[in-house]
Amino acid sequence: MTFGPLLVSLLLIALPAAAQQPALQTAQSHFAAGRYSEAVKLLTAALDVAPQDAAANYWLARTYYEQRNYEKAITFGEAAVKLAPENGEYQRWLGRFYGAKAEQSHSFFLARKVKQAFEAAVRLAPRSIEARRDLMQFLAEAPWIVGGDKGKAKEQVQAISQLDAIEGHLAQAAYLSAQKKWKEAQAEYLVVLDMHPSRIEPYMEAAEFFADRKDPNNLDRVLAGANAVNLHDPRLDFYRAVVLILRGAERATAEKLLTTYINNIPERSDYPSHDSARQWLRTGN
Repeated sequence: MTFGPLLVSLLLIALPAAAQQPALQTAQSHFAAGRYSEAVKLLTAALDVAPQDAAANYWLARTYYEQRNYEKAITFGEAAVKLAPENGEYQRWLGRFYGAKAEQSHSFFLARKVKQAFEAAVRLAPRSIEARRDLMQFLAEAPWIVGGDKGKAKEQVQAISQLDAIEGHLAQAAYLSAQKKWKEAQAEYLVVLDMHPSRIEPYMEAAEFFADRKDPNNLDRVLAGANAVNLHDPRLDFYRAVVLILRGAERATAEKLLTTYINNIPERSDYPSHDSARQWLRTGN
C-alpha cells in the first residue's frame, strides 16, 4: 500500500496529537489525585512534542496554579488562550491565575486583567455559572479603581438566578458576604439547604461560610445534607472536626480527623487548606 504526499503529510501532523491523548489523560489523573509534580513532568514532555497543544498548556497552567507558582500558571494560561481564543473556560482560569498573582504582588495592573479575562469568559460562555460567579465575585470585592462595581455584580447574581435557582441563592449569599451582611447571607445559605441540592459543592460552600462564622449548629445542618449526597467526601471530616472544636467536645477525635486530613488529602484550591486545618488544631489549645 502506498500513500500520496498529501496523505503522508496529514498523518505526520495527526500522529503527535493522537499520541498526546494518553499522556494528557494520565496527567489529568495525576492532577486529580494531587500528584502535581508528576503531572508537570508529563505535561512538559507533551509540550516538548506539541507546543501548540492548547489543552496541554491549559492543564500545565492549572497544575502550576495548584502549586502556587502563579508566574508559570499565567505563562501557560496565556498560551492556552492564545491557541484557543474561543474557549471560555481557558479564559476563566486565566482570570483566576491573574487574580492569584495580583493578590500576591498587590498589582493593580494584573487586577484589571482579571476583570478582562472574566468578562471574556462570560462573553464566550454566557451560560457558564462558574464564569458568571467568578466575574460577580470580582465585581463585588474589587475596589472601583480596578473595576469593582457592585451594581454590575448584582446583575450577574440575577443572571445566575435565571440559569439555576440554587446557584442563584449561592451567588446572592456570596454577594452579601462580600458586603459583610452576615445575617442576610446566612438566610440565603439556609434556603439552599432547604432546597436539598443533589451535588456536594453547594453544601461545601455553605460549610465554609458557617465554619468562618463559628456556627456549629448550622454547620451540623450542612453536614447532615452533605452526608446524604456524598458520605465519603474528605472535606466532611474536616468540617466534622470543626464542629467538635467549636463545641469544645471530643478534642482527641477532632485532632485525629484534622491530622488525617493534613496527612492524606493533597492540597487543592477547592478544598480547605492544610494551613486552615492547622489553625483549627491550634484553636482552644
